[in-house]
Amino acid sequence: MKIGILAAMDKEVALLLPLLKDMKEVEFDGRKVHIGRIGNCEVCVMKCGIGKVNSALNAYRLIESFHPDLVINSGVAGGADSSMAVGSLLVATEAAYHDVWCGPGSEWGQIDGMPRRFAMDEALVNACRRLPALGEARFGLICSGDRFISKVEEVDFIKSAFPDALACDMESASIAHACLDKGVPFAVVRVVSDTPGQADNISQYKDFWTTAPEKTFHALKSIIDYIG
Repeated sequence: MKIGILAAMDKEVALLLPLLKDMKEVEFDGRKVHIGRIGNCEVCVMKCGIGKVNSALNAYRLIESFHPDLVINSGVAGGADSSMAVGSLLVATEAAYHDVWCGPGSEWGQIDGMPRRFAMDEALVNACRRLPALGEARFGLICSGDRFISKVEEVDFIKSAFPDALACDMESASIAHACLDKGVPFAVVRVVSDTPGQADNISQYKDFWTTAPEKTFHALKSIIDYIG
């Protein structure tokens, strides 16, 4: 099985690379990628960049060049629910845009011709529910938009449109959008790095990286080992 893993930032990619065996660095379509193995799976790790446009474009590049059977987006997210503390692991069941409106007659978050919520790969989500290594992982909706969420009123706005949102980021929905368009199954596994509105989440976000959340990326390894 071939799995493509996309992470938004270099420091997220750096945490993923120690999981790969027989790793080699290659370049396709002008982008540096790392190819290796996790268990029985061939894995390609690529930085997708921050934001919806960067992540969608690079999801396309990954799919066109590597031809994965599954794409996984991993990295960090902001908590959008009181149940999501710093360090909480989220396996998304759906992703949605929290900053999209196409005008009268359309529903908030829905792009014309696309679902309002992008469903994750059901088989992978069900496999994750059975994995002891994931511990107290939460399962639910992640919402994406082109801004770093830092204020309680911003979280409240997201929750007004998507009351069941558990976390927010800037890439998951756009990668899901690209994968749906290309017919490739998609999944999101992220760890909460900060809790907007509940504390000084910018400081939380900065401090989070000093503790290097390797446990989350080892949870990702457990998932790939299981499905491989």
